[in-house]
Amino acid sequence: MPRHATPGSTSDTPRDSTSDPALDGSGDRTTSPHPVTPPAEETTNAAAGAHVWILTCPALATWAATLALLHSSPAAALTVSALAALGSLTAALITRRRSHLTQEATPHTHESSGGADHADRTREANVHTDRHSGGNTKQHSRDHPHSHEQPHGAQPCTDGSPHTDDRLRLHGTPRADNDSHADTTRHLGDNPHHDRHTQGEDSRAGNTRPGHDRHQDRGHRPRPWRNLIIATLVCTAAASASVAARVHAVTTGPVAVLAHQGATITAEITLTDDPRIKLGRFRQEQAVVHATLDSYRTPRRREAVSLPVLVLAHGPGWRPLLPSQRVQVTARLAEPTPGELTAAVLFVRGTPSVLTPPSRVQAVAGTLRQGLRTAADVLPADQRGLLPGLVVGDVSRMDPHVSADLKDSGLNHLNAVSGTNLSIVAGAALALSRLVGLPLTLRAGFAAMAMIGFAVVARPSPSVLRALLMGLVAAVALATGRPKDGIAALSAAVLLLLLFSPDLAVSYGFALSVCATAGILLLAPRWRDRLKLRTRLPGWAAEAVAVPCAAQVAVTPVLVLMAGQVSLAAIPANLLAGPAVAPATLLGFAAALVAPFWPAAAQLIVVPAGYAVGWIITVAGWAVGLPLATLPWPGGLAGLGLLALAAVVATLLTRRRAWRAVALAVAAGALVVLLVVRPIVAPWPPKAWLMVVCDVGQGDGLVLAAGQGRGVVVDTGPDPVTMDRCLRRLGVTDVPLVILTHPHADHIDGLSGVLRGRRVGAVVVSPQRTLEQQASRLSADLARRRIPQWTAPPGARWRLGPSELTVLAPEPARAAPAGQGEGSAANNSSVVVHVRWRTGSALLSGDIETEAQDDLLRGGLLPQADILKVPHHGSPRQDPAFFAAVGARAALISVGAGNDYGHPAQPTLSLLQRLGARVYRTDRSGDLAVVEREGRLAIVSRGRQGDARPPP
Repeated sequence: MPRHATPGSTSDTPRDSTSDPALDGSGDRTTSPHPVTPPAEETTNAAAGAHVWILTCPALATWAATLALLHSSPAAALTVSALAALGSLTAALITRRRSHLTQEATPHTHESSGGADHADRTREANVHTDRHSGGNTKQHSRDHPHSHEQPHGAQPCTDGSPHTDDRLRLHGTPRADNDSHADTTRHLGDNPHHDRHTQGEDSRAGNTRPGHDRHQDRGHRPRPWRNLIIATLVCTAAASASVAARVHAVTTGPVAVLAHQGATITAEITLTDDPRIKLGRFRQEQAVVHATLDSYRTPRRREAVSLPVLVLAHGPGWRPLLPSQRVQVTARLAEPTPGELTAAVLFVRGTPSVLTPPSRVQAVAGTLRQGLRTAADVLPADQRGLLPGLVVGDVSRMDPHVSADLKDSGLNHLNAVSGTNLSIVAGAALALSRLVGLPLTLRAGFAAMAMIGFAVVARPSPSVLRALLMGLVAAVALATGRPKDGIAALSAAVLLLLLFSPDLAVSYGFALSVCATAGILLLAPRWRDRLKLRTRLPGWAAEAVAVPCAAQVAVTPVLVLMAGQVSLAAIPANLLAGPAVAPATLLGFAAALVAPFWPAAAQLIVVPAGYAVGWIITVAGWAVGLPLATLPWPGGLAGLGLLALAAVVATLLTRRRAWRAVALAVAAGALVVLLVVRPIVAPWPPKAWLMVVCDVGQGDGLVLAAGQGRGVVVDTGPDPVTMDRCLRRLGVTDVPLVILTHPHADHIDGLSGVLRGRRVGAVVVSPQRTLEQQASRLSADLARRRIPQWTAPPGARWRLGPSELTVLAPEPARAAPAGQGEGSAANNSSVVVHVRWRTGSALLSGDIETEAQDDLLRGGLLPQADILKVPHHGSPRQDPAFFAAVGARAALISVGAGNDYGHPAQPTLSLLQRLGARVYRTDRSGDLAVVEREGRLAIVSRGRQGDARPPP
């Protein structure tokens, strides 16, 4: 409809410059400097704010209630549901009663009614006139500019809405009485500046009705907090009822009874996710997969059910299985972890029997995923593992070193499908559809279809569905510039997901996703604008800085609660890695689509994608190497409280310029101390180090100095990442010799960490092959890498740098003595090495137990040593005569904190103390270094670098 302009205004006048007409003494219109908020916009903003809170508060309340009730009984959950339902009903009745009382207390006079009727008739007449006048109104406005002047309190409309046009045209009618004027004022909106002029005019006329009308308006004004309380209570009741139903389903019934008894059943299950394959002890493949128990059979009964279960299995038969496949297994039932909505844990024995093929959708998705994996074979090992993880969340071939670097650098979200991937796909779909020329509605639909298709390829598991919803919320909110609308949509998504899948309430991944999205929606726009204003950065640069900063700040409380640490390298790492995510995602997804039809083209497509993921891997490795990349922080509620206190202090310090200067000075001084002074005063590794016992957890991993940048490795621990980082800290890039004392997993599984980026001359193994399967697998791995494998008899000697190594045991011609434990024979076959330096010696005894210790004593081959690496992590099976014969002044125990074996045993510790040996433990002191100080040996712990104590 045509918009009528006031005198002196034009159609392109910005809304925020609209003036407020007022009446002067002569009756002419003057301009007031106070801007007027359009009533329609004011109402919309208020409604939007109430809409956001009505969704956000119920979502938070639902999350809290679900989190608390998952660990309770069904009766407690039902009680909370009933109380919440009763409260919502009571609040609704109170609201309804007050509404009736307000309507009864409001006087309805004949005059006000007549005035309102007159205004309504006038509006209808004007609409009818405009309908018949067509374009004559616009011409009349130009010919008679003062015939449609706006009354005070009105302003020109810039959107051409019928409501605003009717409001303006309403003033072209004669005012019948004061009541009609009051009614007209209510149609114009409650502008305070306008009300002051209206009150003055009406008071001069002796009219007191406007004040009464304002009171009447307040009586009819809605109460958003009442609706907020009702919505919160209703959602809490629904969530509590949902939790009660699910907890009752998984904690009662025959399956729960059988799980409590540890019964063995024959079960038919349907996989609901991909089997997650990892290498367990002795490098056996372990499969972990979520499934639905469809039926089970025992010797006494057979029953059909539908319950969620967790499956733990061994063997390669699980790797090719896809979601939706039905298999039959024989398994032992066990009770699940409290708080999980799982009926039982199935420990599967043997290979699964496949009953049905996967569904058509899952088969297509599996084909695309396999095509991407095959195409990525042309890339280096680290890149071929990360690319499928980044594109479709397939981490089956992820390099553990890369995974650890991503985690510690704050880039762990890149090896799983998240909102970032979905927003990239949606952005590409929007750009393509815009290039084609599709209208906005079709563009939005095309983007939604692209994201849904991407989610299908990445498996529609709960985590992928969550990422889909979060990605849609973030994309819509950021694209429209309406963060409040984004928060409302995010709250609605959280509410729906928790109602239909309450177990997400205890998922750290879900919490990280929600917090990151909320941070981007709430904090990123404000920080982006401030950066643009204060630093004059271009918009794209300011947004590139603001988004990762906001996301990292938002997820920090969850990281503190989850891991007890604060990542300081996450923000720069995300800033540097961010530009490579989009090309890697788009090229990888394109390769997945092309691979089933044209494998050669898919291999060409993944080559540039490999460069992108290679850059991400480089950034992650660089960020991990930064000083203070990860700041240790107390975990749990205490850590959250300390984090909140730190945030409050930081906020207060940054409010004033002087305080900011002081805070920056203190922070700079602390960084100088930590980054400059501390490495000079207490460097690691310490100078003149001869041996380092790496803190590898429950296992052994030692490094002997063999020259500049060189080291001999004795055992590699259970984790390749930990061993690699220990060598990296020591600056070891060349390993001329590796000695693997015996083929237990806690001594050999970290070998790939030693081999990462280093040259290895040869590997010495025990001549007594006690664990044939593990020994054969190790030999095959070394042969594939073309590394020589040696067996050294007693008396074999090497001189490498400052270290001279001599093999003492075992005898190749003798069988390893059997002990009392299951692995005693393998332990007693350990290679025992005596190491000499110019200032002392050490005995590295592997895991030998009392039988092998007694053989060394009776053979007369046991020399004395200043330092003893205590056998078998300080287990109780030790020979006191062996310890006394060694005569060590210091005992080093490599042991994992909180291990299940009770190592080190108290009898062993007491024995060492009686013999006068000082005990050093990796579970309490971290890495332990043997150094040369003033002509004798000393022990330095990495946790207390300045505390170098010589053996007594």
